[in-house]
Parts: sequence; C-alpha cells; structure tokens
Amino acid sequence: RIIHGARISLAVGIGSTTLGATLGVIVGLASGYLSGWVDLVFQRVTDILQSLPLLVLALVMTAALGPSLPNVILAIAIPLIPTVARVIRANTLALREQPFVEAAKSIGMSDMRIALRHVLPNTIAPLIVLATAQLGSTILTEASLSFLGLGIPEPYPSWGRMLSESAAEYVRTAPWLVIFPGIAISLAVFGTNLFGDALRDILDPRQRG
Repeated sequence: RIIHGARISLAVGIGSTTLGATLGVIVGLASGYLSGWVDLVFQRVTDILQSLPLLVLALVMTAALGPSLPNVILAIAIPLIPTVARVIRANTLALREQPFVEAAKSIGMSDMRIALRHVLPNTIAPLIVLATAQLGSTILTEASLSFLGLGIPEPYPSWGRMLSESAAEYVRTAPWLVIFPGIAISLAVFGTNLFGDALRDILDPRQRG
C-alpha cells in the first residue's frame, strides 16, 4: 500500500508543480517583457498570493472546491505561481536588454515571438532548479491536506491519508502503520531537495566555479 500510495502522492506533487510552473512562467514572462500596467497588475496579484502561506491557501481552496484529485492539484499549484513568476520576471527583465533581443526587434520580430523564441529558452535552467525544489514542498502539502481530511478522497491511497487513518487507532498496537508512511514522506522530500541542489550545482556556472 505504501508503494501504491507513492503513485498518488508523487502524481499530485509532480502535477501541481508542473501546473504551478507553467502558470508562473506565463505570468512572469508577460510581466517582465511587456512591463507597464501588465507588470503592475501581475505584481499586485502575486504579492497577495505570496502573503499567504502555501498550506493555508491550499487548505482554503480545497475546502472551497472540495476534496478531489484535480482540485487538490489546483489548490497546491496556485500558491506556487508567485515564486515562479518572480524568478521568470527577474530573468526576463535582464534578458530583454540583451543585444540578441535588440537585434530581433530591429528585424521586425513580434514581441510574442521574441519572448517565446529568445527569452523563454534562457529561463529554463533556473526554472528547472526552482520547480525541483518546489516538488518537495508540494508532496509535503498534499500529505498535510490528506492528513486533515481535505486531500485525496477514497478510494485513492496517499501517504497523508495513511497517517491519518493509522495515527488514532493503531499508533500503539501497530506503530509501523504510522512509521512507514512517515518515512516515505521524509525520504521523498529529502530526495527531491538533494536532486534540486545537484541540479543547481550543474546548471549554475557560478557553482561550477
């Protein structure tokens, strides 16, 4: 059951991280490249979202939408958008002043084509590192939601639901029912964090020295 639960927990983690990264890239790219009122609106929205802790916002959204697999993925993905958007925006602001962007403008290339063809590919490396780092927090958030009864509903097993079901009834008589899901969550989060650190060292020239 632990192994089967890994499929659900990791699917939610990867799905919400991918969705949050995709939406964050769209917001950050538009905000950084278009600037002006678009940047102002997106910045204020991301400020509001970032002022709320990830778990609190996910709890509110899941309670409002109801506990289902798509709703849980959406509820965890939305709070990830501000961080991704800010990273992509910062990179876009630096890249749009580069000579290759000016050259693309001089030959009449449209803003959308420049953003997608010249700016976006140069933001992939920091995006991959950030998304990998966020994967651990999404797995932990899903486990927390399921533990509180607002995560993945039955009959889907998840590590958080296993902890919730076992903690009250079996913690003394069968403690392994609590220990093993907890270990699985810890190893998954620890593993994704290590992987994120390794990717950062590989993709960041300053880390390579």
